[in-house]
Amino acid sequence: MSDNRHDKRATSARGSSTAGGPFVVDVRPLGRRPGSMTEIHRTVTSDDRVGLDLVSIPAGSPIDLDLRLEAVSEGVLVTGTVAAETVGQCSRCLEPVTGALNVFLTELFAYPDSETVNTTDDDEVHRLEDNAVDLEQPVIDAVGLDLPMVPLCRDDCPGLCSECGVRLEIAGPDHHHDIIDPRWAALAGMVSADDGADAGPTTPSGDEPVDEGGDSSSERREDNHLR
Repeated sequence: MSDNRHDKRATSARGSSTAGGPFVVDVRPLGRRPGSMTEIHRTVTSDDRVGLDLVSIPAGSPIDLDLRLEAVSEGVLVTGTVAAETVGQCSRCLEPVTGALNVFLTELFAYPDSETVNTTDDDEVHRLEDNAVDLEQPVIDAVGLDLPMVPLCRDDCPGLCSECGVRLEIAGPDHHHDIIDPRWAALAGMVSADDGADAGPTTPSGDEPVDEGGDSSSERREDNHLR
């Protein structure tokens, strides 16, 4: 029963074996004696960008691997650093940002006949395939965890104006918009129209209106009294 389970898992691993590539390392020279170690120093590239939506290692950019491979009882333990240059966009102002990545990598690649393989789901541990380790997915995972989810050009970046989209850094301190609540916009227009209609000719203060004949109202009252 145990042998059948082992054979099934090993066949599944062989069926999904990786093709050779820049991230694949042959571990046959290492041997399987626990404690055996070797170091690799290589520069590789990926056909696809590696990272997150707003910041990543561009496709084709060099990725420096400085790693140590150590044989342990259950497989090959890979430790070391991954270094590369990153490019992206500031999450506030959308200006280009660049940076340097240096992330530590630790990953166990289990032997096909190890107890780890027999007792662990396929997606929970990496496996040696054809006496090689494929570092591409562990590198992708490590880079993704190390990069910022919201990259910034600087910590105090003011971002963009929410009304017109201009960068607030170059807009100046006097940049603002007179915003009218859309629910009151129509009423504001009516009030402005009414103010213009009510404005008419005015008479000087203290003067009384003169009729068409040129007599003032006080003169008319005096004539009526004498009569």
